[in-house]
Amino acid sequence: MSAPVELLVETLGAGGDGIAHWQGRTVALPATVPGERVHARLASDRRGRITATVLARLADGQDRVAAPCPYFGACGGCRLQHLNGTAYRRWKEAQVVRALSARGLDLGVLEPLVATRPARRRVVLHARRAAGAGEVGYFAAASHRLVPVGDCPALAPELARLIAPLAALVGEVRGARVLDAALTLADTGVDAVLGLDGAPDLAFLERLAAFATAADLARLSWRADGMLAPVVERRAVLMTFANTPVALPPDAFIQPSREAEEVLAALVAEGVGGAAHVADLYAGCGTFALRLAGAARVHAIEGDRAMAEALRLAGRGFSGRLTVEHRDLARRPLSPQELAPFDAVVLDPPRAGAEPMARALAAAKVARVAMVSCDPVSLARDARILVDGGYRLMRVIPVDQFVWTAEIEVFALFRRAD
Repeated sequence: MSAPVELLVETLGAGGDGIAHWQGRTVALPATVPGERVHARLASDRRGRITATVLARLADGQDRVAAPCPYFGACGGCRLQHLNGTAYRRWKEAQVVRALSARGLDLGVLEPLVATRPARRRVVLHARRAAGAGEVGYFAAASHRLVPVGDCPALAPELARLIAPLAALVGEVRGARVLDAALTLADTGVDAVLGLDGAPDLAFLERLAAFATAADLARLSWRADGMLAPVVERRAVLMTFANTPVALPPDAFIQPSREAEEVLAALVAEGVGGAAHVADLYAGCGTFALRLAGAARVHAIEGDRAMAEALRLAGRGFSGRLTVEHRDLARRPLSPQELAPFDAVVLDPPRAGAEPMARALAAAKVARVAMVSCDPVSLARDARILVDGGYRLMRVIPVDQFVWTAEIEVFALFRRAD
């Protein structure tokens, strides 16, 4: 298959790549749009799957626009920058339709995609040192090949401006190598956690402390061999939810987009509005719990001990209306008996979803369930469990939190049919 072939892009696949067919086999063509003819070189991977390298586009498809990022096509992050607005929204909505349809769920409750702007406040940048210089960027698609970048239009400016200083640091330091940098933009500045291939020595720590000062980081920590240790905290790392400041632990989870967070919080509040007693499951540091505790009693459950403790401390001013429990809900889901006191439940699980909790809810009598998910497939699976257990699916709203990527945030609201 070394000779180039001409292929017609027929549609976009679930990962955002163009899809064509060659001799009855499916071929994924990155950075293409339907209707384009391309010259591509095909090869087989070790599993016998066809891979393709686009050598030339013979003509542009009608849905193509100029990508705003010079690294588009090489970087594996933003796969959809080349789609015009209509095609982009249509494709994202279609991913939710496909997931719901596969589970036989009501598509009449699906609402249009809610758009947000590209301003990610959480990112993991990968790093390497080569030929005495440092490089920072993202992996190429389906690869561990680093694509160095000098800027990133998907990030909040406060994070994008750290790319060049981080690359300089990676090239300069000796001893332990910097493998990645997890950056979180809090209200009080950037919280950075550097992943290293070993514990740093004193000289390395001193250089990291100087870097934190020069870059005006709020906090800098390092992680290696299962350890997470602080280097310097120049300011408290605070995030405010519903006028309540939360002291974030290092590398804490927050919604990647502030704008999307506000959209999701409003949907959750509307969905459980009027409930007197709410369980907020997979509560994180309080994105939803702290907002809901102003009008209801809230019991928040979080599997990460540090985030649960941060939420507990932040919630002390709610006069007992907010209680917090550290618990792994995948291993120990709430039983129907434990769910009995609640008239509404909020779930914001990780990508794998909340199947054990969905099964427990299906056997319980909670009146309303509001679910937020970053994966339409796992959400549809859990939604099917709830519907089979006696819930009605009332609303499904995709939210474009991960702008230009193939990922989609989805809000779903359920009510007990009886």
